[in-house]
Amino acid sequence: MNEALKELLDLLDLEQIELDIFRGRSPEERIQRVFGGQVAAQALVAAGRTVQSDRNVHSLHAYFIRPGDPTIPIVYNVERVRDGRSFTTRRVVAVQHGKAIFTMSASFHVAEEGVEHQAAVMPVTPDPLTLPTFQERMNELVGADPMWRDWLSRERPVEARYASPLTFEASKDPALRSAQTNVWFRYDAELPDDPLLHVVLAAYASDYTLVDTVLLAHGLSWGNSNIMGASLDHAMWFHRPFRADDWLLYAQESPWSGGARGLARGQMFTASGDLVVSVVQEAMIRELKS
Repeated sequence: MNEALKELLDLLDLEQIELDIFRGRSPEERIQRVFGGQVAAQALVAAGRTVQSDRNVHSLHAYFIRPGDPTIPIVYNVERVRDGRSFTTRRVVAVQHGKAIFTMSASFHVAEEGVEHQAAVMPVTPDPLTLPTFQERMNELVGADPMWRDWLSRERPVEARYASPLTFEASKDPALRSAQTNVWFRYDAELPDDPLLHVVLAAYASDYTLVDTVLLAHGLSWGNSNIMGASLDHAMWFHRPFRADDWLLYAQESPWSGGARGLARGQMFTASGDLVVSVVQEAMIRELKS
């Protein structure tokens, strides 16, 4: 387990400061705002800490309200909306400087038998172990640029391998532009069996590349375009158990963009083709005038 993953697991171990009130921190990095996936993951941990152990989260719906300040802790207030016989509902508000920066509703469900089908088909992609890592792909593109080298040399908690063009590549070659992205990812360590932990880690990873799918369609890239972007809302549905330390294919597409917003949706599949998670996100994307 690398140090970045150890730190992430530590960040997800929230401090309980009062009944239904938890405190989380951010990594010690020089960043302007807290990563959205971190806030969503910590909020889901807070909600899960107040729910009976026989219930697993099946959905969450969240709004990013204000940028998070990485220099101070985030306080998560959990409201116990409902405890039913089969379903449990929680509402979480993340607070900094006395103001809400994020809200989330999450629903938990006891295990039940029911009708079952899967119409979604996993895209055909190369085996993840035959693909270069994200860092290897980027190293080939940026060469000896010291700014990129420093960023790429940092350890990451999630191992990602792209089976489609990077936004950096598409920004230089119009033929590579597409509204679809396929990314294999996993947490490269043997993790505990806690089902909530694997769901939380999928929520963390889900925010990494969805906005990039919108950018890819337009040949835009964070590295060389005068753009500003931020997640607005985020919804996830967890269909069946999975492990985040096994390879998952994150198949993403952007069906629409306009009005300084872009919509992206994704599906996470196990290596055997089982659909385990569905994701939808809308983001603000503005091209800044020079």
